[in-house]
Amino acid sequence: MKDDVRGSIYGAIILFLLVVFVWVVGFVYVSACGFTLSCNRGKQLAETTPVPTLIPAALPVMHSEGQASASEKCSVAAADLIGAWVEAGASESEPFQFTDSAQRTCEASFADVQPLFTQSNLWYTGSRSCVNCHSGDVTLANAQLDLSSYEGIMAGSRRADAAAKGTDILGGGTWNASLLYQFLSEAKDGVAGHESDLTGLVVYSGVPLPDATATPKP
Repeated sequence: MKDDVRGSIYGAIILFLLVVFVWVVGFVYVSACGFTLSCNRGKQLAETTPVPTLIPAALPVMHSEGQASASEKCSVAAADLIGAWVEAGASESEPFQFTDSAQRTCEASFADVQPLFTQSNLWYTGSRSCVNCHSGDVTLANAQLDLSSYEGIMAGSRRADAAAKGTDILGGGTWNASLLYQFLSEAKDGVAGHESDLTGLVVYSGVPLPDATATPKP
């Protein structure tokens, strides 16, 4: 009797292990080959030649008509560019001339000057733009000065409201006597963005006049 019971137990264990083995093998086969006897999915993939990487075209950079590249522009100190614009009458639309670092006579307009007030990371690494502190809302702007537009620059500083005229920051056309030049050339501790002399910044702006002879700086 005991031998019959022991044989039944061993038989059940062997049968269980056999069922588990068949189930595992069947699961692996179906996963690899699917429900087919050909097992095409299990075949080694044919070797193929990879598509070669496209060689990037080395074409020259194209410029829009009337737009000069940096190498075709004039190299000039940013403060001198603003000064030339001021002393030429500070027009919003009329071009003005200046002498660049190569002693060439160049021409620019207010459109070349305005980015000096509106671009960040320009005057020094990590610098905010001038309009961060001197924005269009004169009630919030430092010194009630708006450098975000031509009208704001011409309206000056210390304005009572948006419609009011304030103190001229362009020195009446004399750049070296102007408040704007003073704030660029003199370090002012505790005044954000003015902790050091900013007149050393050189930019590429304007275009050289054809066949023009530069006037030496005095």
